[in-house]
Amino acid sequence: MKFATYIRSTLLGIAFILGAGAAYAAPVDVNSADAQTIAKSLNGIGIVKAQAIVSYREKHGGFKSLDELQKVKGVGASLVERNRKDIRLGAGTKE
Repeated sequence: MKFATYIRSTLLGIAFILGAGAAYAAPVDVNSADAQTIAKSLNGIGIVKAQAIVSYREKHGGFKSLDELQKVKGVGASLVERNRKDIRLGAGTKE
């Protein structure tokens, strides 16, 4: 295989994977959804982080802002930013 063909194939593969990930995200209310729904709906959130989100919510009450999600272990600013358009905080919140 020629190098240019290899690079083209690799880039197409990466584009496919990234495109599939983008289609994966879906709006979800992190103040009411269960861990499985959160994990299935947001990019970069697996079941362990989703369970941490639910545990934090149960211990501290509902999230009042998207930035408050960063208080959950394993959830950083880049993860929140990547999913900002798909994270809902329930009725009556502005973000």
